[in-house]
Amino acid sequence: MNFDPKGLSDQQLLDIYRALITPRLIEEKMLILLRQNKISKWFSGIGQEAISVGSGLIMKPEEYILPMHRNLGVFTSRGVPMHRLFSQFQGKEDGFTKGRDRSFHFGTQEYNIVGMISHLGPQLALADGIALAQKIKKTGNATLVFSGDGGSSEGDFHEALNVAAVWDLPVIFVIENNGYGLSTPSSQQFRFDSFVKKGPAYGIEAISIDGNNILEVYHALNKAVKKIRKEPAPILIEANTFRMRGHEEASGTKYVPKELMDHWAKKDPIENYEQFLLKGGYLSEDDKNVIRGNIKADINEAVSSAFNAPAITVDTSRELHDLHAPYELLPVAPKSTNTKEMRFIDAISDSLRQSMQQFPDLILMGQDIADYGGVFKITEGFLSEFGEDRVRNTPLCESAIIGSGLGLSISGMKAMVEMQFADFVTCGFNQIINNLAKVHYRWGQNADVVVRMPTGAGVAAGPFHSQSNEAWFFHTPGLKIVYPSNPHDAKGLLNAAIEDPNPYLYFEHKALYRSLAGEVPEDYYSLEIGKAKVVKEGNKVTVVTYGMGVHWATSLAEDHPDWSIEVIDLRTLLPWDKDTVARSVAKTNRVMVLHEDTITGGIGAEIAAWIGEHCFKDLDAPVRREGSLDTPVPFASALEQNFLPKDRFDAKIKELIEY
Repeated sequence: MNFDPKGLSDQQLLDIYRALITPRLIEEKMLILLRQNKISKWFSGIGQEAISVGSGLIMKPEEYILPMHRNLGVFTSRGVPMHRLFSQFQGKEDGFTKGRDRSFHFGTQEYNIVGMISHLGPQLALADGIALAQKIKKTGNATLVFSGDGGSSEGDFHEALNVAAVWDLPVIFVIENNGYGLSTPSSQQFRFDSFVKKGPAYGIEAISIDGNNILEVYHALNKAVKKIRKEPAPILIEANTFRMRGHEEASGTKYVPKELMDHWAKKDPIENYEQFLLKGGYLSEDDKNVIRGNIKADINEAVSSAFNAPAITVDTSRELHDLHAPYELLPVAPKSTNTKEMRFIDAISDSLRQSMQQFPDLILMGQDIADYGGVFKITEGFLSEFGEDRVRNTPLCESAIIGSGLGLSISGMKAMVEMQFADFVTCGFNQIINNLAKVHYRWGQNADVVVRMPTGAGVAAGPFHSQSNEAWFFHTPGLKIVYPSNPHDAKGLLNAAIEDPNPYLYFEHKALYRSLAGEVPEDYYSLEIGKAKVVKEGNKVTVVTYGMGVHWATSLAEDHPDWSIEVIDLRTLLPWDKDTVARSVAKTNRVMVLHEDTITGGIGAEIAAWIGEHCFKDLDAPVRREGSLDTPVPFASALEQNFLPKDRFDAKIKELIEY
């Protein structure tokens, strides 16, 4: 192994040595603790330290690094206190996740590190968003993100590289090519011999380096970051290396041929660099022993501190409180009484425009939303008014764009991501469920992202443009869900969602876009989140509903005034207004939950169960539900109308009143 200092001073070479051996010595301690059954699991990076350490030393402290399982050297090189690392590994209070996640599944704004989730690929998109924020803010900062060779098989890898290339983002993708994805060799993962071949297909510069040579890693990264700080554009760096332990310790390495292990053992990054320093006179045996001894002493002290720290205290109220970033969202009244008749779609557009004026760091992203104005023309004219930095056409890659929204939030910005149709959110499901929803609970990072979801049937759009999918997300703690039924609420609730620094899914019914109009304040205003509205007073039966269901229920109430139907528009689904529902049930003693979504497993099931549990004493009849058929949404008009619950709803209400 050839080490070329390239002008580094003797002191710099020794500093690199200290940084390089620190994660190895920590790992050796962790393996002892694992054998002693004092820790539960460990993902070893032994043999790969040079890549992590080189990255940690080259990137400026204010530049973000997004590491993976085996990048302990990033944390140590960044100066993360050892006792906090060991507290994290032990699930102690002084860690970074309050005992809610383990090992390297965390981030820290204090050290500008963003940890990964187990799904691996999604964090590449977060790096895109962080890099986008740096580019928009003109900070001149680079962003560095890691991926293993196995993780590159995921679609998130392609999406992130493609977005970075299209947007010329200052991000470095470091691919740790260690030849295996757990036990699956590279030959069964992909059909190329080097990741350098990936770069040209994306229009990205790509280089391959010896990931076990700390100086080669150091110099290659130094050159790359200097370049993209001046000329923003992504760079892919393949760092060839090998994992000398199992994927995690329980996995072992029996699947690796012995000759391959022997070959890479000779390329150990620490032993080779240490010999270079000793032979070159940069380091003496005594110096080596002193340096190692001091680091081991620090490790032992940190381990002792973490083990002696009290066990985490269970506090249910804190667990629930930490789902969301603390924020007091106070409704904002319009400055004047001036109103204007607006269609549902115009109210949404007006909200977006005024929110863009209200929040200069708000970025809009979505397919065809710039020049074209979106498929529904909601953002028409926005490009000329706010510029291409803030109104961004995206490639067809829902996962990368939602992930980029979180990256923007990590960098202190706001993001609105438009799903062209709510149906397409399936392609970004993981980012919403496992990143946006969980990130604040896990390590205190808010996700200031609103995902707009044009939803609903009744427009003859068939199975893939008509689904009501709010129930998919209703089950996920950490999200907030809004579903307005009229133009006034559409504007006020969207403004509130954008203001709140927490993740929102904002559903807007396509069939209401141009068919419904109403008086809407011209000024900026916002409405309370989590507050339902009684849109029709009654005393015989309560209908709890939202979205299009509000219009079905109101129409029925007007057609049958003698039925005295009380209609409650939930407006917000997460959280939903239990108090208003309970008061109405106490008044009418009968209740039906109505929604357009399919009946089985819909939101109505949860609301009905809650009413049965908490309002039983007020009920004079069973709680009823009505929703769409348990089939996909059909295309033909007659089939679609039969699918929807509107025509069945009338008879069910009559039956409930007469019970």
